[in-house]
Amino acid sequence: MNTAQLKKFCTALPAATSRLSGPPANVLVYSVGGKNFAWFKTSDPEKWRFSFRVSPDRFIELTDMPGIKPARYMARFHWVTIVDVRSMPEDYLKELVRWAYEKALSGLSAKRRNALPELRDDASF
Repeated sequence: MNTAQLKKFCTALPAATSRLSGPPANVLVYSVGGKNFAWFKTSDPEKWRFSFRVSPDRFIELTDMPGIKPARYMARFHWVTIVDVRSMPEDYLKELVRWAYEKALSGLSAKRRNALPELRDDASF
């Protein structure tokens, strides 16, 4: 999976939004209901490095792998950075991003979650 495919995957998650944050951060942030679940660095020297939240167990597992490191400033919250997303198996990467998305979604209040149009049950009257 390359960067463009991963961006498309993140954007396709229900109610997911993206926003480009300029200098000094220079990141493309993905969120749901205002809660961030992933981002790409958009400036050199770390251009297209991908960061996302993981469970504490996965944090230990992933940071022992080559090409994956604790995310700068966010490691204490169990965020990791993948230096090159092409080095990760696609299914595993999708599973990790889905978990980060679900974690962000579960952190929303019921009111905020129900306000997201893509998540409302259209069958209810």
